[in-house]
Amino acid sequence: MRHFLSHELSHDAGKFRSAVSFRSIHRSAASVTPARNLCLVLLVFSIVFLSSSFGQQPFPTSRADVNRSGANTFETLLTPSNVNQNSFGRLFSVPVDYVVMGQPLYVPNVNIPGKGTHNVIYVVTEMDSVYAIDADNGSQLWYASMLNGGTTASGIYLPCGSGPGFTQEGITSTPVIDATTNTMYLVAKTLLNTTVRHHLHAIDITTGEEQAGSPVLITATSISNKGHKTIFNSLHQKNRPGLLLLNGVLYLGFGSNYCNDGNSGWVLSYDAASLSQRNVFNASPDHGLTSIWQAGVGLAADEAGNIFIETAEAGASGYDVPSGGQTFCNSVVKLFPDLTLADYFTPWSVGYLNSHDYDLSSTGAIILPDQDGPFPHELIAGGKQGIVYVLNRDNMGMYSPNDSGVLQEFALEPGTVNDVLFGSPAYWNNTVYFAPNASPLMAFPLSGGLLGTPIKTSATFPGSHSPSISANGNSNGIMWVMNGPLLAFDAVSLKLLYGTNQAPGGRDTLPPVGHFVTQTVANGRVYIGTRNSLEAYGLFQVLTVTGGNAQTATVAAALSAPIQVQAINPYTGQPDVGVAINFSDGCKPGATTCGSFNPNPAVTDSNGNASTTYTVPKKAGAYSLTISATGFGTATATATATPAAPIRIVAYGGSQQTGAAGSNLARPLNAQIQDIYKNGVPGITVTFTANKGAVPNPSSVVTNSIGVASTTLRLPTTVSTVTATASSTGLKNTNFVEYSVAGPAANVAITGGNNQFAPAGTQLPQALTVLVTDQYGNPVPAVDVDFDDSSAGGTYAYSNPSVTSNSGTATQFYTLPPSPGTINITATAGSAPPAVFKETGQ
Repeated sequence: MRHFLSHELSHDAGKFRSAVSFRSIHRSAASVTPARNLCLVLLVFSIVFLSSSFGQQPFPTSRADVNRSGANTFETLLTPSNVNQNSFGRLFSVPVDYVVMGQPLYVPNVNIPGKGTHNVIYVVTEMDSVYAIDADNGSQLWYASMLNGGTTASGIYLPCGSGPGFTQEGITSTPVIDATTNTMYLVAKTLLNTTVRHHLHAIDITTGEEQAGSPVLITATSISNKGHKTIFNSLHQKNRPGLLLLNGVLYLGFGSNYCNDGNSGWVLSYDAASLSQRNVFNASPDHGLTSIWQAGVGLAADEAGNIFIETAEAGASGYDVPSGGQTFCNSVVKLFPDLTLADYFTPWSVGYLNSHDYDLSSTGAIILPDQDGPFPHELIAGGKQGIVYVLNRDNMGMYSPNDSGVLQEFALEPGTVNDVLFGSPAYWNNTVYFAPNASPLMAFPLSGGLLGTPIKTSATFPGSHSPSISANGNSNGIMWVMNGPLLAFDAVSLKLLYGTNQAPGGRDTLPPVGHFVTQTVANGRVYIGTRNSLEAYGLFQVLTVTGGNAQTATVAAALSAPIQVQAINPYTGQPDVGVAINFSDGCKPGATTCGSFNPNPAVTDSNGNASTTYTVPKKAGAYSLTISATGFGTATATATATPAAPIRIVAYGGSQQTGAAGSNLARPLNAQIQDIYKNGVPGITVTFTANKGAVPNPSSVVTNSIGVASTTLRLPTTVSTVTATASSTGLKNTNFVEYSVAGPAANVAITGGNNQFAPAGTQLPQALTVLVTDQYGNPVPAVDVDFDDSSAGGTYAYSNPSVTSNSGTATQFYTLPPSPGTINITATAGSAPPAVFKETGQ
């Protein structure tokens, strides 16, 4: 049955009216009573949520809810304290037949015929396949193909080629699940007899079988106000946005395959029970294009049942709404439940956006909860350009100079305009989270309905995927996002908690993913569809030390009590039975200082308990014990090995030193008290003595933590070999041999050759001889003595300066100058006062 509707927009109690109208084809004449039916839906959802409020909740639709908040606020297991590389990581990987683009969906407690009750994660692929996978262990529960006698679209049947990262197209969008009827709704593209088709499927989530009346071929026709007729052509259309189920009605969004060819932006609605088409909206019924793709984010809805979409660029015709056209390109469009136009916002820069491919439809709208301030009903939209728009859902602003109808508008990264934003932000705890491309992650607080100054990460992150939030109500918030690896941040501080690239050995490495895919956080786990698998990340099994921690024993002895461990499943709280628990003190195999565990491994009993006795190593010290098992996070305990009884005293350093007589040796004398394993024994008194007048200070010392006693030795004032002795009650003494040598030159004394007479020009008959001594009168050997006649013209028989002998003397023969006279010759050694010889030439 065909009939036409025109709708006249009104705002502010009729003060502002626009004569924009739109014709659409309706497949059913059934009246729409959105308010009544919405109340019924909300009541049903309230009952479902209340009935399971203490367990994990379903994740039945794109971005968790119809507001597309991206937040699972019923997550009771994942917290900022346990999401780290030690206790969190990859749990399992399940192969699938091709690229996953839709967001995985989760339903708990599904009764699978013949297999019992399971928590189930549902995955769809571009091979037109649907998988039901046990969300707890990764086992496949059932598989179903949506090919319906055809094949996937590929080759010439994908007019835009393989730009999005796949060469075959099947199921692209995120399905939606009605948990009250156990029905999953999805759109599959197939090729049958050279014709590309889209079918709407309703399948039983317990079996994968089609429900009655499913599937239905998707067709649509629109007629514009100018009378232009457009027929939906699956060859040129892609169902990219996630499906919306609201008030018993399914809403499907369509755009291009990846390029602008023969597509248009469509929204189609179907009765969820009968799968009969209800209404059609074409975002550009005269000129086409104006895709609705939203980087996969589902069509959004508010509490009044209004539908919100974002569109992409127009063709050469451009934006024609101000002149009476219907090309709602690069706009945020509000639709009534019957898909008639309710309101819209188009940026004043729409011409620039069109010409530069800066789609608004690179993002999906997010509906905010009621806000304080004059505009309680708001949404947030954006686009590739990275401009954020905060809009009043009751008066969206239409197309007004300089966007005067917008509540708030700003650039996430001023000066950056190249493909900044894809997907949608997330909302949690009065905060909006963005993950723009090649930019910091950002958390904007909301106040009075406006976004405030954000918290930002110090690092920037390439790629732009929609962030998600997991939280337990308003606590334990974690922001999850992909930029190559999966990353987790504390949602309050934006401190990095975990990344799949952190664990050694590539343990958690995330395989390549499809275009703009989004993680699903549910069931205490994070599920991600990749190009060939479903990856599940979550908490490792928990090992807890329940006894025997922080004990002390003498080296090479067993701890007095066993080390006790319990293994618990973090998801069930039940003990893990029969698990082999491994113990290690970090000792390399074969090392002589290793401790030992008995048994190792130890196997958990019916209560999840295991124990082992640890014999500490022969080397004293504190030991960190690592406790591990396959699939478990590690636990640690400590043990301390103390030295055994002392059996010897050894010179531990400071022997064989040489020092100036009467001085302190440069290094202390160290004596160590040792046990049988050469461990130093603390707390033992050591007495130091010395001969030849040397003095140790202090003379009595108690050994320190490594068994060492230290003293400083003052050498005697004489040149000698000194023996210092370290002794302790009951132990054999140990000696230190030290050397007291002459100190620096302090005195130069003439011992021969002074006051001689000889003919001028001849050698004096006696050598000039001096004795060099230190401050204590000890002869100083090997010191230079310089003889100097103040340039009188005499000469020396030996090289000058001379070097003192072992007895401290230095000699030099001197030849007088040719001219007669008295000559003063000084002998200088170091800083000592010089000696002066007086010689006469006749």
